[in-house]
Parts: sequence; structure tokens; C-alpha cells
Amino acid sequence: MQRRELLRHLSRTAAALAWQQMFSPLARAQAPTLDNWRESAEVFTLGVASGEPRPTSVVLWTRLAPKPDQADGGMPPQSVAVHWEVASDSRFDHIVRQGSELAEPARAHSVHVEVSGLLPGREYFYRFQVAGQVSTIGRTRTAPDSRDATPRLRIALASCQHFEAGYFSVHRDIAASDVDLVLFVGDYFYENQLPGYLRVRQHSHQFPRSKAKFTVGHYRLHHAAYRQEADLRACHAAHPWLMVWDDHDVLNDYAGLTEPDDALKQAQFVKLRTAAYQAYFEHLPISPKRAPVAASMRMHDRYEWGQLAELWTLDTRQFRSEHVCSTWRGPRNGRMLWRCPDALKPERSMLGQDQEFWLAEGLASSTRAWKFIVQSTQISPSGLTGRFGKLLYGDGWDAFPAARERLMAAIAQPRVPDVVCLGGDVHRHVAANLRLQPSDLQSPVVASEIVTSSISSPGLSELISQWMKAVNPDLLHLRSDERGFVLLDVTPQQVACEFRATPHPVRADSRLHTQARYVIDRGVPGPRKV
Repeated sequence: MQRRELLRHLSRTAAALAWQQMFSPLARAQAPTLDNWRESAEVFTLGVASGEPRPTSVVLWTRLAPKPDQADGGMPPQSVAVHWEVASDSRFDHIVRQGSELAEPARAHSVHVEVSGLLPGREYFYRFQVAGQVSTIGRTRTAPDSRDATPRLRIALASCQHFEAGYFSVHRDIAASDVDLVLFVGDYFYENQLPGYLRVRQHSHQFPRSKAKFTVGHYRLHHAAYRQEADLRACHAAHPWLMVWDDHDVLNDYAGLTEPDDALKQAQFVKLRTAAYQAYFEHLPISPKRAPVAASMRMHDRYEWGQLAELWTLDTRQFRSEHVCSTWRGPRNGRMLWRCPDALKPERSMLGQDQEFWLAEGLASSTRAWKFIVQSTQISPSGLTGRFGKLLYGDGWDAFPAARERLMAAIAQPRVPDVVCLGGDVHRHVAANLRLQPSDLQSPVVASEIVTSSISSPGLSELISQWMKAVNPDLLHLRSDERGFVLLDVTPQQVACEFRATPHPVRADSRLHTQARYVIDRGVPGPRKV
């Protein structure tokens, strides 16, 4: 057996052992059902949510947690049957689908229902009932029929919400916006603490100092603390979400099955990743078909919005090549590379070979007007150049140049026009050109890029931001001093991009304004300012 194959085998074995210890099917099957359960405390403390809208289906979510500050949510060790309803009106006079789903202790009494048999392009309302209580009413919608000449799609693009860095007021603005769906592109929560001088508020839960001591209970408590935020709950209840994850949803800068600082043995990290993936699934509107198996969970997928748009949600963490070279920490503790020839190796990948092929084939076969590549970070070059040479962000696409060139080559094919790449992670609003040969101004622009700033997490200084923009001329717009989201208004002829923003740090009473507007015209790659 080759060394690489042996390592893969050992990784799968370690992952399977971790899964068996924590979430084995046998353990779930042994949990009895508790009939006629009653609870005096509020059980829907974490709210409701919907996601993954398709023409005839949508995913509904909730989690029962009368005591959300406990790892088990204050729930009994038995399964509980939860009734759900979907109606065409907010008064529930016309219920179109209903049923019951077991909330099981092995999944923290979370409920994931993939409701089918709905009509395309319709607004629906939903709620849950258990223990004599009725949840908040959520609003959702299905995607249009894949054959429809859909005139419009409105998207809120958001990412990066560090609890301690500020309040979630941006979600209040998104909840009130007239959008069809929310694209959240990573760092739904942060497992780390901010230094005191950057902290706006204190997190109610903190992870142990030793990563080896992280458990699924810690991840559950952390998620539950976030889900108790009123503005975040309101945003989930108002719109369906599509999820893309990133490193902080597990551990800062992790790559594949490796922990970047080598503080954990691989078996320890596999166990940690298993716990993190499980808690992530338990707290978000993700199809039950995606439920994690061991330390694996399929997150990449494809969605259609009539004939108007096709969206590919990518996973840039689970199959990523490990970090290379001895890195040092730059601004905001970012992982930096300097003179690192190993980063140039052609086999290095952000997506893994299978996902790269899947995306390229999907782009080549798409007949939709717009093609959106939805992933976690900035694709366009953002290195800092000076007398010392070039510094690269070691946890982004700059550290994977061969993989980026393969992506640009797939986009540049004649049958793949009108591609827009969406990202987050870097805590700055960005509008950029994407060229076939990045950083080569003689190379053709083949796609457009829009990157959202963060919900609350701090960005770079204005000095570094302006330096970055000056040495990377394809960065047409770059602001890292404000937080916010991007509102995308998609029509057959144009994608209008409104960068919504508010000063850092975000306060409970913060209000958003329009920082800049860009449009992307059909048939003309590259954003232009308006």
C-alpha cells in the first residue's frame, strides 16, 4: 500500500471510530420515544429556520432547548415527536403539508424536515408544535420551476459573525429586506476569543484552552449562544438560507484532516472535526440527507432559479490540501506566506479533485443566464507587494495558484459566459475582475467577483487596505473599515450589487447605509461602478 493510500485509510478508520463513539446508529436506535411530553419553559428558544429551496421542496429546522445554556438543552434523554405544518398563508387557514418528526437526543433534539410536494415559486409559512407549545412562524419560499423564464432573483450575501466583535444588527437589515434567499458563506460562529481591546461583548460560552478537550457539547453550547440572538433568529425566520462553511465553524485555518498548528494528533483532530460537523448540522437548516457520517459531510451542491440563475455552493475546507511552508502571522492574525515554492505545486487544491471536476462539468453544461460560484473566500489576488517581494494570504486562493488557474480555465470555456464568483472570509467589501491569468493585466477578464464584508468580525486597517488595492489593480472596490452585507438584484440582463455597510464595531442600534453600487452586465465580465 502506498504511503498516501495508507494515510487515507488511517484517516477514514479514525473518523469511523470517532463517529461510533459519539453518534453511532445503535445509540440513536436505543433512545426510546417520550409520549405526551410537557415542558413549562419555552422549548423553541433557538428559533426556526428554513433552507435549501428547490422548486418543490424546502428544508425546515428547529431545535428543542428549554435550557439552551446546557449542552443537552435541558431535554430528557428520550426522543420527542414534533409536529410541523406548512401553509400558504400566515394565519394557517390553508395548510398544504404537515407531519411529525422525531427530535432525537443523539442530534441534540434538532429537527430537520425536507418538505416535498410544494408548488414552485411560492411563498409559504411554517411552524412547529410540541409540549403544548407553538413555535414562531417562519416564512420561506420555493425556487421557480427550472423551465421558467424567471424575471428576478434577490440575494443577501453575508459571512463572518464573531459574537465578541459586535452585535448582529446587520441581520436585522437583512431580515427586513425583500430578498428571495440568504447566502451565508462561512464562519457562522467563531471558536476563538478576541483580545480584550477588540471585544465589544463577552461570549457566554468559551472553549477550553486545550483543543484536545473540545467536545460536541462545547460546540453545541457555542451554537446555542449564537442562536439566542434575536436579530439572527429573525433573519432565519424571514428567509430561506443556503449555507457554505469555513474554518472557524470547526477550528481556525484547518485544512482537510489537518490542524494547522500541529497541536493535535490526527486522530484527535478527526474527533474534533466530527464533533464540529455534527453540531453544525444540528443547528442549521440543512437537509437530513446531508447528516454527517463520521468526520465527513457533503456541503457542495447545485441549485437552480428558473432559467435565470444556477448556483454552485462549494466546500473549500473539507478537501483542501494542507498548509505549506513555515508561515507567520500578519494583520488580524492572518496566516502569511513569503517566498514559498511549495505553494506553486500543481496538485494543491482548495476543493479537491472530485469537486473541481464536478464544478467544471456543471459550468460547461449550464444553460442558465447567470452562473454563481458561491464559496467561502476571495478568489482575486490580494497579495501585498513591496521591496521585500510579495506577501500572500496563506489561507486563501493566493496560496493555491494552480487551483485558481484551473478554476479560471474552466470559467473561460466558450460555453461558460456570465459567471459571478461570490465570497466572504476576508472581512471587506470587494468588487473585482477575475482574469484567465490572475494579476496579468494583458490577460482577458473572464468573470466577476463580489465579496461581502463581515457581519461583525473586524477588518484590516485603512492603510493596509489601500496598499492592497494599489498593488492589485483588479480590485475595483475594497473597503475593510465597515461591516455589512451585499444585496444582489439579478435580472436577465444585469446583476446589480449594493454594498450595505455600517461603521465598525457594530452596535445594537447600528443602521446601515449604501457604501457603493456596482453592476455586472450580461455578456460583459467585470463589475462597473454606478
